[in-house]
Amino acid sequence: MTSTLNRPAEGARVARVIPRPNEGLWPGLADPPTNKFKAAIAEKLFRKAVRSLDVRVRFPDGTSIGAGNRTAPVMILVRPGAFFARLGSDAKIGFGEAYMVGDWTTGPGTDLADLLTPFAARISTLIHPSLQRLRNVVERTQPKEEENTVDQAQENIARHYDLSNSLFEAFLDPSMMYSSAWFEDGDDLETAQLRKIDGILDLARVGPGDHILEIGTGWGALAIRAASDRGARVTTLTLSQEQAALALVRAEEAGVAHLVDIRLQDYRDARGSYDAVVSVEMIEAVGEDFWPTYFAALDRLLKPGGRVGLQSITMPHDRMVATRKAYTWIHKYVFPGGIIPSIRAMETNLRAHTKLSIVERRDIGPHYAYTLKQWRDRFVAAWPELKGQGEFDETFRQMWEFYLAYCEAGFRVGYLGVSQLGLARNPFVKA
Repeated sequence: MTSTLNRPAEGARVARVIPRPNEGLWPGLADPPTNKFKAAIAEKLFRKAVRSLDVRVRFPDGTSIGAGNRTAPVMILVRPGAFFARLGSDAKIGFGEAYMVGDWTTGPGTDLADLLTPFAARISTLIHPSLQRLRNVVERTQPKEEENTVDQAQENIARHYDLSNSLFEAFLDPSMMYSSAWFEDGDDLETAQLRKIDGILDLARVGPGDHILEIGTGWGALAIRAASDRGARVTTLTLSQEQAALALVRAEEAGVAHLVDIRLQDYRDARGSYDAVVSVEMIEAVGEDFWPTYFAALDRLLKPGGRVGLQSITMPHDRMVATRKAYTWIHKYVFPGGIIPSIRAMETNLRAHTKLSIVERRDIGPHYAYTLKQWRDRFVAAWPELKGQGEFDETFRQMWEFYLAYCEAGFRVGYLGVSQLGLARNPFVKA
């Protein structure tokens, strides 16, 4: 009798063949766990969960499960035994790892984000409530060594943002903004990203001659626009050496290097007093234990009468509380040490540790789903060139596609959101 551990599904022959992961690059990933008891439990729970989802899951023997009709997204279990073994070992990590190694794939004509969306829409109810109460007992928690202390934060940032500037140039638009855009009808991605930047600068009331502090440089787009379009001086902080180097080149090419001071510095070490402080999707990398320090820094560095423009990914407060300590696939492979805050958590920290409050709010969550879709399309189109450079292998491609599609699905269903926030000590100052 042939084991299903390594037997490919019939429909998977049209899928891209994923080579065995390089052990030196992906230690421990190639071989699935061997706990048959956990795998059996995982299979039982998966079958029960999928029974009511608008998908079709196909097995090697030709059978399928799921509530989806013929047009529903199709998931093909290429190696069901390996898939359930990974799921049983750690569902929050194993599902993504199984995609990385090719244990499952999408059916012909099925978009990965389309398949993940039904799962994302039911993510809080797929697991029975009685099992969810055991979450803190059975789930892995974020490792202590990845907490965003002053010493560790730079290493956490480097693991993602220092991968390669050429990687990010391949799928980002010319603005090189790596955060949600803000679209209006007919916008291309670059136009929508510039609108997003202007929205943050407007919330911070940035004008000519202002000296602003940016926490999280990226590749310099916001700092360059604040200097070139608004005549502001910008001090901008980053922990990424790759980003700092390219941001400096871009500022010089834009003719504003004399107005932009790029520093390799932790926000906790920042000193001075600024007319405005801006920070775009950096708070997600701060870590819950350091939110008080982060918000206190905004307050400490802001001049009287100044404003803060903040953009943050958000999630519902109850989901944030339920998952705050969980160690997920995203933590392991993409953003170590991170946590997405809720609006309520930010308001609580502002009240407890600052004199600031949220006085303006703009929600653009659905815009992130569209942004991520464009990034993924660009990444796939650029893959042959990226692969030719020799820095990234097929396992990386699988990882990056899953990351972008996984996030897109979360924003599609509202499990994740994005808010642009204006913070002030007094809502009527500096109008």
